[in-house]
Amino acid sequence: MGLHGFVNLRRILFVLPVLLLFFCQPAWAGNRVALVIGNSAYKNAAPLSNPVNDAAIVEATLTNAGFDVVQTRRDLQAIEMRRTLRDFADQARDADVAVIYYAGHGMEIEGTNYLIPVDATLERDTDVYDEAFSLDRVMLAIEPARQLRLVILDACRNNPFSEKMKRTVGSRSISRGLARIEPATANTLVAFAAKAGSTASDGNSKNSPYAAALVKYIGTPGLDLRRVFGFVRDDVMKATGNRQEPYVYGTLGGDDVPLVPAKETAKGPTREPAGEPAKEAAKEAAKEAAPSPTLRSEIRRDYELALQVGNKDALNFFIVQYPDGYYASLAKLQLAKIDAEEKRVAAAEKARQAEQEQARLLNEGAQQMQLAKAASDLKAAQEARAVAEAAKETAQHQAAQAEQRRVAAETAGAPKNAAPSATGQPQEAKANTDTKVAALPNPQAPVPPPSPAELAKSVQTELRRVGCLTGSASGEWDAASRRSLELFNQSAGTKFDTKTASADALDAIKLKPARVCPLICGSGLKRDGDRCVKITCAAGYFLNGDDECEKRKVRQAPSARLERREREAAPARPARPEASASNKPEGGGMPFMFFLP
Repeated sequence: MGLHGFVNLRRILFVLPVLLLFFCQPAWAGNRVALVIGNSAYKNAAPLSNPVNDAAIVEATLTNAGFDVVQTRRDLQAIEMRRTLRDFADQARDADVAVIYYAGHGMEIEGTNYLIPVDATLERDTDVYDEAFSLDRVMLAIEPARQLRLVILDACRNNPFSEKMKRTVGSRSISRGLARIEPATANTLVAFAAKAGSTASDGNSKNSPYAAALVKYIGTPGLDLRRVFGFVRDDVMKATGNRQEPYVYGTLGGDDVPLVPAKETAKGPTREPAGEPAKEAAKEAAKEAAPSPTLRSEIRRDYELALQVGNKDALNFFIVQYPDGYYASLAKLQLAKIDAEEKRVAAAEKARQAEQEQARLLNEGAQQMQLAKAASDLKAAQEARAVAEAAKETAQHQAAQAEQRRVAAETAGAPKNAAPSATGQPQEAKANTDTKVAALPNPQAPVPPPSPAELAKSVQTELRRVGCLTGSASGEWDAASRRSLELFNQSAGTKFDTKTASADALDAIKLKPARVCPLICGSGLKRDGDRCVKITCAAGYFLNGDDECEKRKVRQAPSARLERREREAAPARPARPEASASNKPEGGGMPFMFFLP
């Protein structure tokens, strides 16, 4: 072999392993790019509060998932949106996976879906062709991607433009939500926040129900996209009471298609062997998947940090980072507690508004039909509030019990004489905690019976909810608590022993969906929902002893009053008689007079 042949052989030996590494990469592990758009500040329509927030959490999720490019744009005008789509098409040309997430207003005209920039006017239906962007134009931006193309549209809200725009042709259809779409390119999915022809909810929190569910699952390593959107659908339907059903259009092949690879190695994807080798391989995989003590310590610290921040964003980010395991279960319980509290606040506000509306109609003397509808709305709102309060109590109890078990399990491994570290935590305790995290109890395990103080506090909390207790839920069963339970017995027809708090009494009170004990307000106060507020009277009126606003009498000036009193006190003077015509002399002579002897 000559020198030239030897050099070629060395080149082959060098290039061959590189080629093997390249071709043996797992599926969907190539270059991934994403465009995230959140349009909130609409100039010619009411602004939307959630899209910018939704874009922020989606951006963070995709960045944490290892995307090579995550380009985020907010409140795009038409010219900016056109330039953004064009630039992203250049990035998708060199990518294996391309994703576009859009949150904002969208509409459907004649079966075509359009995304609406923030400066759109849309005075006529034909303006949509010039001022908005069709979904087909968006699909063109991701079409160059080699393996997977994904468009996620959280744009199915009620569209204010469709209500005010003029129709140039009477037969032109403009429907609710977006229209069904069938992607023409293979390995392309289009996900709607609500299925075709229906609208999506913004929810009562910082993020829409769809975005909150999406970030929980889309960044999970190794989770097939079809399962991701299946889990998202389940969460959204649960959060909206089955009123909103997300939908996905398009198909994929038979292999799993995760947006985030489960494990990126040079060995490539492997299939599970059969029989006994499969069991051994599963055991080895479990050992590899088990976190090391150092990693467990990091997970615990991250969880405690998210718990300290105490909002949904922090907990969602933690779950995205650590989707499985004990601390993920704890974080989900804390997240459920926050969700339950937000729903309780929204339900309480809705009930308060319904009660105010009923009071307003009563004061204005509305028709009987309006009063009946107001009473029905109030009853439904009160029942929803009771359900939300019960769910919040359950979620709080589960999260508190799980957290108590976690702290107890971690404290159990801490020697009393352990030397504290620089962070204030004993070194040996920290090490023992790290080694015992894997053996911590399941947060979903049966809850042990509550202590007498906990039971008393739960009963007091329920008595407050049904309006029988005005004090705080301290956990001490005092005279006020006994009186409140006695008042509940009188109002609900029960006969519970008031000397102590019991589980039977707690269960009976929880079954009451709304107030049981009447709300009694003191002098000068009136009912406002479930509270007493001060009665205020309009100008010229005052609050009398019957707690009613009475019109003030106009006080007269002192001089006028004095004159009136003098007139009333003076005696009546007889009228001065007028001289009659018969007493007047005739002809101007002396009057005729009689003299008696």
